[in-house]
Amino acid sequence: MQCFQGKSVYKGIAMGPVVVLKKNDYQVKRTRIEDAETEAARVDVALKASQEQLQKLYDKAVKEVGEASAAIFEVHQMMLEDEDYLEAIQNMIRTEQVNAEYAVAVTGDNFAEMFASMDDDYMKARSADIKDISERLVRNLSGQGDVDLSSIEPSVIVADDLSPSETVQMDKDKILAFVTVHGSTNSHTAILARMMNIPALIGVKMDLEELQTGMTAVVDGFGGKVTFEPDEELKAQTEARMQEEEEKLKLLQELKGKENITPDGRKINIYANIGSVGDIGYVMENDAGGIGLFRSEFLYLGRNDFPTEEEQFQAYKQAVQMMAGKKVIIRTLDIGADKQVDYFNLGNEDNPAMGYRAIRICLKQPEIFKTQLRALLRAAVYGNLSIMYPMITSTEEVKRIYEIVAEVEGELKAQEIQYKIPEQGIMIETPAAAIISDRLAEMVDFFSIGTNDLTQYTLAIDRQNEKLDEFYNPHHEALLRMIQMVVDNAHKCGKWAGICGELGADPTLTEQFVRMGLDELSVAPSMVLKLRKIVREMKVEE
Repeated sequence: MQCFQGKSVYKGIAMGPVVVLKKNDYQVKRTRIEDAETEAARVDVALKASQEQLQKLYDKAVKEVGEASAAIFEVHQMMLEDEDYLEAIQNMIRTEQVNAEYAVAVTGDNFAEMFASMDDDYMKARSADIKDISERLVRNLSGQGDVDLSSIEPSVIVADDLSPSETVQMDKDKILAFVTVHGSTNSHTAILARMMNIPALIGVKMDLEELQTGMTAVVDGFGGKVTFEPDEELKAQTEARMQEEEEKLKLLQELKGKENITPDGRKINIYANIGSVGDIGYVMENDAGGIGLFRSEFLYLGRNDFPTEEEQFQAYKQAVQMMAGKKVIIRTLDIGADKQVDYFNLGNEDNPAMGYRAIRICLKQPEIFKTQLRALLRAAVYGNLSIMYPMITSTEEVKRIYEIVAEVEGELKAQEIQYKIPEQGIMIETPAAAIISDRLAEMVDFFSIGTNDLTQYTLAIDRQNEKLDEFYNPHHEALLRMIQMVVDNAHKCGKWAGICGELGADPTLTEQFVRMGLDELSVAPSMVLKLRKIVREMKVEE
């Protein structure tokens, strides 16, 4: 037996034969060319072929996993039309007199590196999308064509990493589990695993050269462990656990349409966190009561200029219309120097997590903020929209925000543009905000506790630093006391308080959070029904 530890992105258990996917790395060589126009024309031909392939993948994905999961291939098609990306390729061909394959590969690496260096996990995962479309272009330029992964038998898929186009080609009924060396919790492999309710591990330090297709593997998503060539005892234990999990999943599906009410009548809202309009399908699929965190950064990233008011308005409007009256809480721009958005001209910082980011940028550069607020106020007319301001540390910041909102309202009114002032709340992500939450509660409509940053700042631990994992304790008593303080101060002022950080999805704390008085938990869509079950079955306090 060979055992490896990894990070679980979906908790489940599976056993079956292994299929090891090893990439046939195409070595892109730099070649000097004489005719730049001919080389540029080759890119156009490869682009057309890539678009046609992506359309076929989209059509296949719609039939197999629904429009929400298929949307990534529409995104890839749009990425292939991105002016910045295409101009960078064409510019390199013409100025450096290099072959198209090399220009595409280098441009793809540069753009992927930009996304990978971002602090937000969702945005980091977009790095894989850039790599995927660039590799597709290079394959078409080199005459390799597309890879056929449609004939895989029921298997545990083991790979270095998986691109969206690789996963969609597989027969979904024949995937038992995913195990990858790389990847992130917001990669498409992870999202697909959560949609399909199959176990998936990332960050598994295994050598693919030592593994063979046909080996047997046990994937334990609960313990974050994969075992190759298990003994008979482990096989028997796994079969029993798999049957048990299957029964639990059937029971969870029966909870759709039911309310999140404890046996003694206490109700709690369970909402979903999403990164873009394309994720709303997951919200509906998992029967979430609303959207508790809509990250607006996706509109600003991967481009060379600020999104217009109209672009933002259309995205926000679409989100609230699709949710049909359910609450949609949109977080205003949360970008910082660590997110390397060139057109913001933010510069480098030694400690970006504590630097020029989020609401600080909005207050220092109010014209950027005003454009977003105009779009939000206009979109609020079309549904149940709320605005949430990140990284608040003082009452002065909230006062200044309201002054800017009032200015925007005056402009819209003067221009006779339809708008609505929605519910406005703040994120409690800093110890400062938690400690003065009694004063902040008097000023806002709600609190949403961002436990990721609150944990980081409270414990003085960089959550991205793997060396500090053993010291990073999201269950720390100080953090739980802060959460209780925030909830109590909100309720004293008649306001509601929720959690939109990762801690909200921790099932070991769900009952405690309900008893602490939290009104809302916003989590990954796949966790909604699991938390609903805990809430409905929790013991009544004596």
